[in-house]
Amino acid sequence: MAATSANAFDTTEILDGIRRWVEIETPTEAPEQVNRLGALIAEGYAGLPAQVECIAGRDGCGDHLIARSAWGQDAPGILVLSHHDTVHPLGFIERLPFRIEGDRVFGPGIYDMKGGAYLAYHAFRQICAEPARSPLGITQLYVSDEEIGSPTSRELIEAEGRRAKYVLVTEPARDGGKIVTGRKGVARFEVFVKGVPAHAGTRPQDGRSAIRELGNVIQALESLNDSSRGISVNVGVVRGGTRPNVIAEEAYAEVDMRVPTLADAEELMPKILGLKSRTEGVSVRVAGELNRPPYEKSNAGAALFEHARTLAGELGFDLVDTFTGGGSDGNFTAAHTATLDGLGVDGEGAHTHYEQMYISSIEPRARLLHRLFQTLR
Repeated sequence: MAATSANAFDTTEILDGIRRWVEIETPTEAPEQVNRLGALIAEGYAGLPAQVECIAGRDGCGDHLIARSAWGQDAPGILVLSHHDTVHPLGFIERLPFRIEGDRVFGPGIYDMKGGAYLAYHAFRQICAEPARSPLGITQLYVSDEEIGSPTSRELIEAEGRRAKYVLVTEPARDGGKIVTGRKGVARFEVFVKGVPAHAGTRPQDGRSAIRELGNVIQALESLNDSSRGISVNVGVVRGGTRPNVIAEEAYAEVDMRVPTLADAEELMPKILGLKSRTEGVSVRVAGELNRPPYEKSNAGAALFEHARTLAGELGFDLVDTFTGGGSDGNFTAAHTATLDGLGVDGEGAHTHYEQMYISSIEPRARLLHRLFQTLR
């Protein structure tokens, strides 16, 4: 189906579509809402030369959606990675309603990443409206759990990524429109400390404080930070004890680690998982894993970026790449398939009460995706 406007990339028309997606709130933990948007997305492929498959959600997450072009599926093609869940809780749209102020349009998840997901959807519809099909088949994957680390979609992402020749990720642009060609790997850990309780006033010598030992663990973790290497270790959640007059029997922490290379992960993971107690009578156990491997800029990824930069130049704008500390589903594909990330809308305020995208980024970014579909071989 062609757009109703003479301009197939009419900003007003695209913005209206984005609005419909944004106004269906989709926090990851509300699968019925995520599935409601998924049904709307699936309806949009009706009448197009595409097959849509819904993969039932599990473990409290919504369904994943795959739309495959009716052509080019017998050979490696283009995988477009998107997610339709957001971090904002239900009802947040009352605080951050869809509204336009000059070049800025606000709404929960509009920047991360409903705007970008819709641009790829729109670009695919334009390909379908043209007499000539794209040289490669196109598969669009919308996952329901990216904002919590893609626990139920990772295997699907990796499998589809290995089938593809190129992966295009519709996460938002960075820092004024920069495209992403590298991301840090993300590891998450839980620390469990078990001590011995005692009365803090009358028999403190009988106790072994789990909280005190957790302090030792936190110091050991903080010592692993190395800004010169781009390594960050953050103890973000701490709990422990029951009452101020009781030596704490238990303590707990949650830890986030970011590393730029797989070699860094292989060096640091054993150190964290192997942390031991320094206090007799107190046990320390660490559990965790590398949730997202580092997305390192490969030769194939660099060539894909150069191709995109040439196309952007033909469209009249300069495309600059960047490396970022945030993870995405592109981390799961970059090691084995040429991956280009940050192809979504430009804006700011992801995950905040002022999340916004720039209207001026809609048409050029949609046209870039369309040209990538047309030219990748």
